[in-house]
Order: sequence, then structure tokens, then C-alpha cells
Amino acid sequence: MSSASSTLPATSLAEPSRSFLQTLRRIGRLSAPYFRSEEKWKAWGLLIGVVALNLGTVYVTVLINDWSRVFYDALQAKNQPVFWTQLLRFTYIAMAGILVAVLKFYLTQLLQVRWRAWMTRSYMTRWLANHTFYRLELARYSARNTVDGAQTANPDNPDNPDQRIQEDMQLFTDYTVTLSMGILNSVVTLVTFIGILWGLSGPLAFTLGGQSFSVPGYMVWVAAIYCAVGTTITHYIGRPLIGLNFRQQRFEADFRHHLIRVRENSEAIALDRGEKVEHGQLDTRFSSVLRNYLSLIKQQKNLVAFTASFGQLSVVFPFFLAAPRFFSGAIQFGELMQISRTFSTVQDSLSWFVDNYDRVAVWRATADRLSTFDDAMRAHAETQAPVARQPGSRLHTDNLDVALPDGTKLLHHTALTVQPGESVLLQGPSGSGKSTLFRAFAGIWPFAVGTVHVPTNTMFIPQRPYVPDGSLRDALTYPNLASDYDDDALRQALNDALLPELAKRLDDSDAWSQKLSGGEQQRLAIARVLLKKPAWLFADEATSALDAEAEAVLYKRLAATVQAAGGAMVSIAHRPSVGDHHKQRWTLVPQAEGTGSEGKARYRLSTDAGSLAGAAA
Repeated sequence: MSSASSTLPATSLAEPSRSFLQTLRRIGRLSAPYFRSEEKWKAWGLLIGVVALNLGTVYVTVLINDWSRVFYDALQAKNQPVFWTQLLRFTYIAMAGILVAVLKFYLTQLLQVRWRAWMTRSYMTRWLANHTFYRLELARYSARNTVDGAQTANPDNPDNPDQRIQEDMQLFTDYTVTLSMGILNSVVTLVTFIGILWGLSGPLAFTLGGQSFSVPGYMVWVAAIYCAVGTTITHYIGRPLIGLNFRQQRFEADFRHHLIRVRENSEAIALDRGEKVEHGQLDTRFSSVLRNYLSLIKQQKNLVAFTASFGQLSVVFPFFLAAPRFFSGAIQFGELMQISRTFSTVQDSLSWFVDNYDRVAVWRATADRLSTFDDAMRAHAETQAPVARQPGSRLHTDNLDVALPDGTKLLHHTALTVQPGESVLLQGPSGSGKSTLFRAFAGIWPFAVGTVHVPTNTMFIPQRPYVPDGSLRDALTYPNLASDYDDDALRQALNDALLPELAKRLDDSDAWSQKLSGGEQQRLAIARVLLKKPAWLFADEATSALDAEAEAVLYKRLAATVQAAGGAMVSIAHRPSVGDHHKQRWTLVPQAEGTGSEGKARYRLSTDAGSLAGAAA
């Protein structure tokens, strides 16, 4: 049932992109929305300010370079008046440099924070819109991907979106600003100082084969060759860092995700005595973190060894080149120091890639992870929901097909109707797709096609309701605002849901999903229904954790609520006693020869069972 499958991004997430040019295009695509957003004027203003201050830093460097020539010449000549004048001049230059540095730091950080805030809110909005967060998780397992005989997550869908939104965006905005400004500084510094170095170095005259040669500005050529060789070697040594950083972020996120799962399911794990298993799984994930990190350290060790050697050599290299001219008397001590400083500045500009390769590797890996996340969200946003969900006065489906994420077809061309005032109990074997059919009714199941007419003022109760942390009143009114209801209504709903002890704790804040039992959480979900009074209710094993007496009381109150609103109730339940509160039964019946893989559904929906005996009035 390919038509029911979500469109997936073409780029695999298993490995980072191999093309650096492609990575630059990705960085540009990730960056452009902020500078076109509603904050574009602030963004451009901050960016222009940061660029101007970076240029100011280069200008201060030029002043220091010129100052060093005069200052050291004064020392050599023992010219005391010039010496003290230059010290005073240095004070002014240094104060200007400090002011520029402080302003540059502040505006750079402000740009990063504003950019990250906008980008994070934008991605959160897109992730939570149109059930994208739900579809992405389903899509990770939408195709069978077998490794060593075990089914794993589909590698063509992003892992750990929480980590990409929280950590990757911080790294991306930080590195994009700092590294791009570093490149700008290097280019402007190179353009500024290369002319100075050309004039200071003079020609290199030598005789070869009886002919005289002269190379003007020879130090510029030496610096270019020196840095070209260093950059090539650095890239060769550091290239594996890109993939290692990409995988390190993924392994760290997987380890953190499982730690959170253990915390959230602490009671169930403790009751099952599952500590040893969880320890083993956590240790396996942490071992992946350590193993990859050790590989990262080894590769960084090789890179650091080369870059440190490269940097140390560059300290004495300009003296080695200029010493003959100094000892011959062609240049003074101040000019020697200026040549040294200028050569080092040019060499530093040309060596920017060498000095920042490890950070560039992290930047590239982060951009690849965010880009694939962006591609996946874009693909799901552009994919129309297979089920056409339309409002109506009754529940009705036309040619509804429902499948599992792996393509197995559960139901085919299903047509059913529920009129206002009716109550239906949906039953069938475990795994037959009862809850999946409810998801299709809700319009969140991407592996279904057809048309579903659903009335407005509808609520769904899952078997395991979501109970957010925070105040009890917020948990009770979720997802509505607590301010929409008065305290008397909230207390009445809790009392009617058989939770009188909670009626006095509306302002208490706690981790309610951990503090409330399964039955209490189900009663809290029922309290939401009694508070909001929907006309149509879909309950999926909503009372499975309750005793028979509480179940009977609450189902009567739920039925009365929807009947008073002129609607209907559809329930999923295995307990026969739930049938006492419904007038009809739908049953998912296994097909005799259906396999679900050859165009025939595994189940058919039988709606001809007639009225349930003993149904409540």
C-alpha cells in the first residue's frame, strides 16, 4: 500500500555528506530563513555590526604592526623621546583594541542567542505542526531495515529530534557566526597585510645555471607555499573527524534518550527487576559513545601533533628568511620585527583552515544533521495526509484502507457509520488494528487512505493518557488553558471521576505521570472528558486499569455526558462488562487467507452483530 506511505527524504542519514560544497549550500539554506524572517532588520543590523567590528580588529592589527617597526627602531637607536611617545601611542591603540574586542564579543553573542532563539522556535513549531513529530517517529520504522537479523530504525529518517533542536542548533549558530567571521577576518587580514609583506620582503636574487634571477616579494610566495602544504596535510589527517563527529552526536543522543526512558519508566522497571537488563542496554550505548570518542581522540591527537608543529615552526620561519638581510645591514631591527609580525599575520590568515579544522569538522557534521532533519520535516509537511478527514454530523468512512508502517494491510475498503445517539464497542484480537483504526479516525495515522467524516467537538482517550508535569490544574485541563475553567468545575470533574483526594491539590506541582497510578491516570483522563463535555467520545481501553465497580460508574457518566451533548461514544475494550454500556458491537474478524502482503487485508470489520444484550439505556 505505497500510497499510504509517507514521503521520505532522499538523503541518507547514516553518513554525512561527502561534498564540502554541498555542505556550504546546506549551511546557506539553513541560515537564510532567519535573515528573511520578521526579525531580519535586527538580524542584519547585528550582522553588519559584527562585520564592522571584525574589520576594526583588522585595522587595530595594522596599527600595531606599524607601531612595532617604529618602537623597535627606537630601541635599537636608543632614542628615548620616540620610545616614550610610542609607549603612549600604544596605550591609545590598546584601549581602542580592547573596546573593539568587547563590543565584538557582545554583539557576536547577541547575534548567536537571537538566531538560536528564532531557529529553535521555528523548528519546534514545524516539528509539532500537522503531527510531524508523530509521523517522523513512525517513519523511522516504516520500512524493514535488517542488520544481523534484527530490525532497526530506518536510516533515512532523523534520529533524536530533541537533540537536534536543543544541541545542534546551539552548535550551528555558534559555529556559523564564529567561523564565518574568522574566515572574513582571515581574508581581510590577508588582503591588507600581503601588500605590506610584499614591500618589506624585497626581491630574492640568486644565480642558477649562470643566469641571474630575482623573485619580487619572495616572502609572500614562501608563505603561500608553506600554508598550502600545511592545509593539504591537515585535510588529509583531519578528514575522518567529520564522520566521527557526526556519529558522536548520534551516539550521545541515543545514550541520553535511553537514560530518560529509564527515568520515565522507573516503576515498571523496578517491579520487573529489570535493572540488570537496563544496565546492559545503557552500557552498550555508552560503550558506543566511548568507542567512537576514543577514535575521535586518536584522530584529533594526530591533527594536534601536526598543527602544533606547524605553528611552532612558523614562529622562527620568518626570522630564518629575513636574517640574512638584517645581518647584512639592509634592514634595521624594527623592520626585522615588522617583517616577522607581518609574515606571521599573513601565515595565520593562510593557515586559518589548518588551525580550525577540528571545529570545521564539528560544524559540518552539525549542519548535515540539521539539514537532514529539515529535509525530513519539509518532506512530511509537503505530503498530504492520505486520509481525507472532513467534518460531519456523524462518523462515516468511505473506502478506508488501514495498514501498518511496514505496509501490511489490516483493513481494505472499510465503510462504517455511527449516528448521533448510538454507542459502539469495537473488539477483536490483540494486534488486529483497533487502536490503529482510532488513529485513522483522528487523522494522525499516515498509513491509511480513504475518507473519514468526523463530527466536531470530539475527544479521544488513549489507554495510556499523557499527563504533563506541573500543576494539577494544568494536567487536568490539558491541552486547554487552566484559566478557561473555574475551580469549582475542576473540583467537580475530579470528584465525578472518583478522584476526590486530588480535588484539594489543584495548585500542587509534581511529576504526575510518576506519582499517579495507572488507574488514577485513566481516571484523570476521564475527568478531562467530564470537564470539557465533548459530544463525540472515542475511548481506547480507557478503563483497563480500573476495578469493575469504578468502570461501571464512570462509563455511565461518560455515556450521559455524550448523550446530553447529542453525540455518540465508540469504545475499544476486551472486558465483556464494557458491552453493558454500548448498544452495538463491531468486530475485527481475521480473514481466512489474508496475509496482508498481497493486496488482501488481514481483517474485515463485522458490523452486523446486532444490539448487545444487556446494553444500558
